[in-house]
Amino acid sequence: MNLADRAAVVETRIVDACKKAGRSRSEVTLVAVSKRHPFAAVLEAYDAGLRDFGENYAQELTEKSALSDLPDVRWHMIGHLQRNKCRDVVPIAHMIHTADTLRLGEAIARHATACGRDASVLVQVNVGGEAQKEGCHPHELAALLEQLRSLSSLVVRGLMTVPPVATDEHPASRYFEALASLRDRHGGATALPELSMGMTVDLEAAIAAGATIVRVGTAIFGER
Repeated sequence: MNLADRAAVVETRIVDACKKAGRSRSEVTLVAVSKRHPFAAVLEAYDAGLRDFGENYAQELTEKSALSDLPDVRWHMIGHLQRNKCRDVVPIAHMIHTADTLRLGEAIARHATACGRDASVLVQVNVGGEAQKEGCHPHELAALLEQLRSLSSLVVRGLMTVPPVATDEHPASRYFEALASLRDRHGGATALPELSMGMTVDLEAAIAAGATIVRVGTAIFGER
């Protein structure tokens, strides 16, 4: 299959998952994760109808966005963002999915103010409590939300997570439901409209749990 065919398969999976969950397809944004794929693949995906693209690395996001003169493309920063990279990322990112500390939020807000715009962020939550992963711990979320919401030029749009590798005992759905529950406890969909969760292997479980953004790379672009 070519890229357009693979993208069509992913779209069918999303449509079917939404139907099964009793949700509208319009409630879910597909972010195509183009990490470590050439810009030509982004153009191919664009021609296939995709408009939201996610990058894990600040340098790759800035390089690819500089090549793109397509006004309706939306770039998402979905990997860990170092504070010293905010200057490059904030002006071009439609959304930053990985705000997980006050210091990072302050850096994002500072650069957003400098370039005269609001920065939309998601708070990354480490729902699995994995030491090797970024994200605030669930018990820290309330305080962090309050701190981030106090910053000018920063708009907290929701929550994001990267769950542990699924097992029979601990399926991905467990972690997606935990993130949805955290949203319910901290203002619900009115306060936190976006839930960024679910990738190639588990997007159906994420949509069933309420994901509004799924981040899909391999199923669209193939193996790196």
